[in-house]
Amino acid sequence: MSTITVYVPRDSAALAAGADRVARCIAKEAAARGLMLELVRNGSRGMFWLEPLVEVNTPAGRMAYGPVTPDDVAGLFDAGFLTGGRHPLALGPTEEIPYLKKQERLTFSRMGITDPVSLTDYQAYEGFAGLRRALALAPEEIVQQVLDSGLRGRGGAAFPAGIKWKTVLGTAAAQKYIVCNADEGDSGTFSDRMTMEGDPFMLIEGMTIAGLATGATQGYIYVRSEYPHAIATLNEAIRVAEAAGFLGDNILRSGKRFSLAVRKGAGSYVCGEETALLESLEGKRGIVRAKPPLPAIEGLFGQPTLINNVITLASVPLILARGAAFYRDYGVGRSRGTLPMQLAGNIKYGGLVEKAFGVTLRELLYDYGGGSASGRPIKAVQVGGPLGAYLPESKWDLPLDYEAYAAVGGTVGHGGIVVHDDTADLSKLARYAMEFCALESCGKCTPCRIGSTRGVEVIDKIRGNQNRPQQVMLLRDLCDTMVHGSLCAMGGMTPFPVLSALDHFPQDFGIEAPDRKAA
Repeated sequence: MSTITVYVPRDSAALAAGADRVARCIAKEAAARGLMLELVRNGSRGMFWLEPLVEVNTPAGRMAYGPVTPDDVAGLFDAGFLTGGRHPLALGPTEEIPYLKKQERLTFSRMGITDPVSLTDYQAYEGFAGLRRALALAPEEIVQQVLDSGLRGRGGAAFPAGIKWKTVLGTAAAQKYIVCNADEGDSGTFSDRMTMEGDPFMLIEGMTIAGLATGATQGYIYVRSEYPHAIATLNEAIRVAEAAGFLGDNILRSGKRFSLAVRKGAGSYVCGEETALLESLEGKRGIVRAKPPLPAIEGLFGQPTLINNVITLASVPLILARGAAFYRDYGVGRSRGTLPMQLAGNIKYGGLVEKAFGVTLRELLYDYGGGSASGRPIKAVQVGGPLGAYLPESKWDLPLDYEAYAAVGGTVGHGGIVVHDDTADLSKLARYAMEFCALESCGKCTPCRIGSTRGVEVIDKIRGNQNRPQQVMLLRDLCDTMVHGSLCAMGGMTPFPVLSALDHFPQDFGIEAPDRKAA
């Protein structure tokens, strides 16, 4: 009998749902029945409500079953799941699951398909094709490809990636660095973690291409300390890539060099800000630096440094492999390509959805998310992490793109979408935004350090109806000071959730709707 391949994810979300126990039970049951199978620990497909999702490679393609518990394993074998047999947990061909089928998976095209640390698997699915092309191009030509693609930073600021790359390339220095910001601290976000755990070679390839494009020979991946599985997987993948000649002093015998190392973060939200991250990388306390100088000119250890987040760098291999035009043809306006969006909070089907820019929030909430997990009406959706605005239903039909969201005081950010039903109290959530800022502020600038503390106090007075009209005016003035006076986005964006809650949900603050300002 030929060996059958069974896939059980090694992603953190799947592990939390019991994937290791399921994998052990499958191996034990197969041995007891005298069946030969190969057990591959793949990445997650991003459909977390189905984890652990078990897949079987059959002549008709990969068949999915989930969510599988250890108690289900014997029944799956009895039902002939190794040949795609019928079972209550059977989901049919994995690629035909509507949640997956309706996506445009470019960056996440391999996610859940391959063994994350198998070079053979990675190369079988277009892996390192972008690097091979980059090795044949001049640095200026690589940078031009990134510019022409329209790729913008996927970490929140949405700054054109190619301009950063061009700045680092044009700055003369004996040593330059590539730094990957993998300090994914936003609530409800997990696309960086999924990438590092499920397709680490993609990030390695993107950073190596960035090194070739800018003249940098050393890279660092700064990973948040809460991601031990991502750190372990990255380190293993780096060792495999080095042994195969994809990293090191002579990349694919080209005479070009690039080395890569992982650094664990110190558990600070503000270290997601690029200059605080650099301070932490240098072994110092994570405090925001004043700009200028820009990190692209004077960054890590005072040298030119390119800083991009995981998804930005992970998007690069495809751009080089297929050309800038291919990537640019997805999206709308100045928002080109795709964004892996993450559905979390009070949502029935939480998980990752990669779509071209232009999709609406309503489509994501209902066509993919299936509405609220509680079954109650959705009231507010926070897009862009804990510093993102709370959007009411009147804003859910906007095309998801950077400019459209900025026009209504919102932010796309890292693509995190956190859902709240009609039981949510937006005044409490606004208070939490200020409290979060007070806890996580590096303390360097007064508007952020003191403004957030005063913000909590003022919201408490509004909620307690202590001279409410004057306190509302004071809160708005305080937010204006924080927006325009803070040294970085920590204090500068904290007012976004506060003001959006105040503007769109005034009743939660005890304010009559007629007093509401225009959005």
